[in-house]
Amino acid sequence: MEVILPKYKVNEMLRPKFLKEIELQFRVHPVCALLGPRQVGKTTLARMYAQDREVAYFDLENPLDLARLENPMLTLSKFSKQLVIIDEIQRLSDLFPFIRVLVDADPSRKFLILGSASRDLIQQSSETLAGRIGYIELMPFSLSEVKEQTSLWLRGGFPKAFLASNIEESYLWRQAYISTFLERDIPNLGFQIPPQQMRRFWLMLAHYHGQIFNASELGRSLGVSGHTIRKYLDILAGTFMVRILLPWFENLGKRQIKSPKIYFRDSGILHALLGIRTESDLDHYPSLGAFWEGFALEETIRRYDAESCYFWASQSGAELDLLLLHHGKRLGFEFKFTERPKVTPSMRISLQDLKLDHLYVVIPGDQTFPLTDQITVQGLGYPL
Repeated sequence: MEVILPKYKVNEMLRPKFLKEIELQFRVHPVCALLGPRQVGKTTLARMYAQDREVAYFDLENPLDLARLENPMLTLSKFSKQLVIIDEIQRLSDLFPFIRVLVDADPSRKFLILGSASRDLIQQSSETLAGRIGYIELMPFSLSEVKEQTSLWLRGGFPKAFLASNIEESYLWRQAYISTFLERDIPNLGFQIPPQQMRRFWLMLAHYHGQIFNASELGRSLGVSGHTIRKYLDILAGTFMVRILLPWFENLGKRQIKSPKIYFRDSGILHALLGIRTESDLDHYPSLGAFWEGFALEETIRRYDAESCYFWASQSGAELDLLLLHHGKRLGFEFKFTERPKVTPSMRISLQDLKLDHLYVVIPGDQTFPLTDQITVQGLGYPL
């Protein structure tokens, strides 16, 4: 059954947390990079921040703005008092050396640059603007912002997908997004990969969601080398479509898994790739538990603002879905699509071997209760 969404007013979707983060970055750096997938709301957020400010705006997907920047030093030097916003910076990363010269000459200048690729794909920014640039990652809506767990899981958090009038419009938008991403966005980053080849890889990767990544196995299925498969994966990770969750190692005297796990960062894109339209489709899908695990894992990483996150697994079968190093503590997380989780031998092994400060078993809903002194059941919707 389709969930009826609340009628959000415009001012309820302003995402004030990110507006404050932009302000904070500008107190420290003359350049702030707002990075995230296309259509996640970067331009809208930048315009909200720019309200009541003098602004010079350049959209690098606009041929007229590209023409204005044919002589970047001459053009940008004119805007010493304005906030300069440059949208889709990955299309013209040659601008970074000119920005560096301008902010070194006058640190009061402010540049807000928007990009649809990670800092690893926009390498020039980290190399050229080192010490002058702060990064903010803007991702689709999270549960802390919209409070609608079932709809967020089914539709994903891209604003136009989540806020669509009905599930059919949401699904059609996500299908169009996938096509545009493959046919336009990847080529615009300079990667010459046939869209159908990348679609096949992306679809195959959907079946690895929450599993150990095996480049050789995927390579054999696609008829390409493992090196090519890893290149494809790096592109999807660098454009915020998938998360590569690295393994954690302890000196335990036992064999441990050394390959990463793969998760789709937006559940709605995953569902659209697999043709899952409705809640009923999702309920009957064989990988329902793995899909919810990925959704809950991404939400947990975001709510803790975690930069150091891993999974852990031994060859003997003990494993931990997520390990966060948070404020000097080791927090473990297991994700269970059930209302009545139980303590398992794997949980006890993880607590002992990894010296966890606490282990949380995350389930749907918003309830919380202890299983032991060191293990707590916590609903995904339960506030921190």
